[in-house]
Amino acid sequence: MFVRTTLISVLLVCLGVTAQAEFAKVENQADFIALIKNKLLKRPFVELSVTPDGRIEGTGARWDVTGSWTWENGFFCRDLFWGGDELGYNCQEVRAHNNRMRFTSDQGQGQSAVFRIE
Repeated sequence: MFVRTTLISVLLVCLGVTAQAEFAKVENQADFIALIKNKLLKRPFVELSVTPDGRIEGTGARWDVTGSWTWENGFFCRDLFWGGDELGYNCQEVRAHNNRMRFTSDQGQGQSAVFRIE
């Protein structure tokens, strides 16, 4: 568990986050689905499918990632499991620019992770 938590922290810290001004907030579920439908969200060691019907599936550092999501009050709210460990429920601000999407935990007040949309 410690190794997984440390790996997540290292991945988030090492992330080269592009300037905030380039990313536009995704305001609603329809716009979010248009961005992720039939796409993969990728970053080093992570590849996720976030489906329009509310499922999250993929891998993170070779461990399975599963979960579900809803759109609530302008935020992507997800309940996530990684390698069988519960990462918990969190509502995140979503911003997009070109083929990149940034998720910021705690309704935009926490840590961020940027994914390529492929």
